Amino acid sequence: MLRHKALVLVGIAFAVLAPSTPTNASAAVDFSVLINFNGTNGAAPTAPLIQATDGSFYGTTASGGDGASCGDQHGCGTVFRITPGGELNTIYSFCALANCADGGYPSAGLVQAPDGSFYGTTFGGADLTCDGGCGTIFKITAEGKLTTLHRFHGADGASPSAALILGSDGDFYGMTWLGGIAGGCWYDEPYGCGTIFKMTAQGVFTTLHRFCKDTNCADGALPLGSLVQATNGKFYGTTSGGGRSNHDCTEPNYACGTIFEIRSSGEFKTLFDFCPNGDCPGGYNPGAGLIQAADGNLYGTSLTGAFFKMTLQGRFRNVSAVNANEPNTLIQGTDGNFYGTAYFGGTAGVGTVFKVTPKGKASTLHSFDYDDGDNPDAGLLQATDGTFYGTTQSGGSDPGGGVVFKLSVGLGAFVALEPGYGKVGAKIVILGNNLQGATGVTFNGTAADFDVASDSEITATVPSGATSGTVEVTLPDKTLKSNVAFRVLQ
Repeated sequence: MLRHKALVLVGIAFAVLAPSTPTNASAAVDFSVLINFNGTNGAAPTAPLIQATDGSFYGTTASGGDGASCGDQHGCGTVFRITPGGELNTIYSFCALANCADGGYPSAGLVQAPDGSFYGTTFGGADLTCDGGCGTIFKITAEGKLTTLHRFHGADGASPSAALILGSDGDFYGMTWLGGIAGGCWYDEPYGCGTIFKMTAQGVFTTLHRFCKDTNCADGALPLGSLVQATNGKFYGTTSGGGRSNHDCTEPNYACGTIFEIRSSGEFKTLFDFCPNGDCPGGYNPGAGLIQAADGNLYGTSLTGAFFKMTLQGRFRNVSAVNANEPNTLIQGTDGNFYGTAYFGGTAGVGTVFKVTPKGKASTLHSFDYDDGDNPDAGLLQATDGTFYGTTQSGGSDPGGGVVFKLSVGLGAFVALEPGYGKVGAKIVILGNNLQGATGVTFNGTAADFDVASDSEITATVPSGATSGTVEVTLPDKTLKSNVAFRVLQ
């Protein structure tokens, strides 16, 4: 069983796993539904939200929208905005062009670039070499002007399920679930078993790696989660299949997945094979990406709910389980704990929001019950007010629509950095709430020049003598700290 954001879109059926027993959370939890999707305003969100420089939340739905332009009565997906006041605006409906030349069915989230525009991918549409189209990479403004930057055609990738990330070199990096070496993998997939690529903001595209180039897909296959760039400059990711395991994990994979590293030059190395000796202490078939935590290690989950950590050198340790099945990519909250969602599990068996400490103590924060959403297929966002926001693929007031929800565990406000790295003299955007009246900005204690652009945005210049560490914004009544350490590039 693979991640559903990919499988649902290509019509593969799957069985529901038995729900796990929830553990009561110790902290008070405040959960509410913010948006119900109903088809016309989008449906089936399968990606996490992002918080933009204007203070709004942006995301995608894998279906819904303007069905008339799509040729599909259910719509072919949208890009949407939720204002700080909670108003939903559809800013683009896909398949607005003939033959879906602009792409369709976006299953991954967005990334905002320094130019203020958003960049993302569509799972299908465009080049019809693949059934339903091979997908696209696009750029879209907050006003809804969309530019298609690349159309996948199979050999360079197909069906991207993972979101783009913005590298420290200013290029975008991503992966496709399929495509690459046609017929070159054991999986019955004529378009190949996935690729890694990079692209400039102008759309210059380079394929860095095609999976299944090694015999029996020993280098991995079918990547679903996004890449993460670590502080050493290398990129790390997972594949849901392939690897050197001799253990039959989950049909149709016939292999258990990998963790790998890759450089911007394309130099590729497998760091870990799941189920390496026929046993699976760390679970198998990871469908979620990795994150780098404050301690410098990588953390992730497997399909079966195993919670693991790995050093940048590849030393792997299974920590515990998260009491849920098919967890999505984790985030580390401002309290140091890890937070996430799981597609299955909970009291109704249709998904949970959970917390796990760095030592592996897991607790269920919320169990979905259909009416408030079900089957979350994306990780969480912690907004700068301290609240967590997420989506469910279905459920809510319209059973097939899905929801946007928010959940608070009492964490305080902070500031976020876009990007979280830069050289001395670079302009950095600082996101937050109620920033008007700010009297100072420091980078690890070194004062910086800054301008307050709005109540949610400050532009600061990395000061001479700054070192890597926490960014602080001083307000008349309090000081807000960044949720991650800023990294000063040499």
